[in-house]
Amino acid sequence: MSPLEIINKYSTPGEKSEEGSVRMEMATSFSLRKTLLTHQRFIKVITHIAELHLHSQSNAVGGGLLVTGPSGVGKTTILQHYLEQFPRAREQQKTRIPVLHVVTPSSPTVKSFTEAMLLALGDPMARRGSAEEKTFRIFQLLKACEVEILLIDESQHFYYAHTIVEFRRVTDWLKNMISISELAVVMFGLEESEMVVFSNEQLARRFSSRLHISPFTLSDEEDFKEFRAALKGLQEVLPIPVEEPLYGANLARRFLVASNGLLDYVRKILEGAVVVAGRAGLKHLDLMCYAAGFRNNVWPEISDRQNPFHPESSLRHLNRPGEPFYAGEKRNAIGSPLARRNIQKPSGKE
Repeated sequence: MSPLEIINKYSTPGEKSEEGSVRMEMATSFSLRKTLLTHQRFIKVITHIAELHLHSQSNAVGGGLLVTGPSGVGKTTILQHYLEQFPRAREQQKTRIPVLHVVTPSSPTVKSFTEAMLLALGDPMARRGSAEEKTFRIFQLLKACEVEILLIDESQHFYYAHTIVEFRRVTDWLKNMISISELAVVMFGLEESEMVVFSNEQLARRFSSRLHISPFTLSDEEDFKEFRAALKGLQEVLPIPVEEPLYGANLARRFLVASNGLLDYVRKILEGAVVVAGRAGLKHLDLMCYAAGFRNNVWPEISDRQNPFHPESSLRHLNRPGEPFYAGEKRNAIGSPLARRNIQKPSGKE
């Protein structure tokens, strides 16, 4: 049985008709994940990565770039897009990997991070050997696969090493790997990634180039204009027409509040709205659909009047305790209160 058959089995009679079934399949399978929005933030980061890549290629030297921003701001989209421009290629007896993508393990150690790198390089024996043996194989494979640039995702995980000793070991290993390999390296992560870099003087020097991707905001006219342009781009690929343009000032303001300026949440809301409209057989997306999409995909417990798409909503930022964009206390100790104090000092300064 297919997922669509299960949906049809438990749908209302109207949804079981041939037309209703087609509509349901279209609505439930629709996704905005592959829709690329080349807004100014995207262009700035992609360009910086390419410049670092080119400089490293042209001069046979390494270099570092740190890209930070809150979850949902588009870091992974940028990383994946750059990765797709340089696909792996099988050449005779080797695989050429111009851009290597490594995801940092949670609470990483030298052994777990080297294993992650070997897996990314395609080593079938990635889990075998000591940290030293794995390191040796990494350098061999980096050269054999002609790796030009390394993209490290979820770099904030380094901040959550179990102990300060392990934290220093793994960050020192990273620093040494960058120096010896002479690779261009881009680290992507949450704001805690800055603490990782600042904790080690030599690592900070290698990542002196840093970019922070911020959410869109209402307080800056040009920023809001850019957000509206992004909404226009998303509107163009929706499978159901909209009742009024998403990028109109009033509706765009509602989307910005509902998403906290993060395009990932805009996508979630629109995908939810399409499902609601598909189930109801609506010919247009309207405020009711967006309100339902927000409730279903962002904040199920919200009251009608709090919903940014309710006609009488106050349109305030939903950043109070218990609300979806409440910042709270984001930074936590990595192993103990002592570890947290030490991590904020440059390596070697107690």
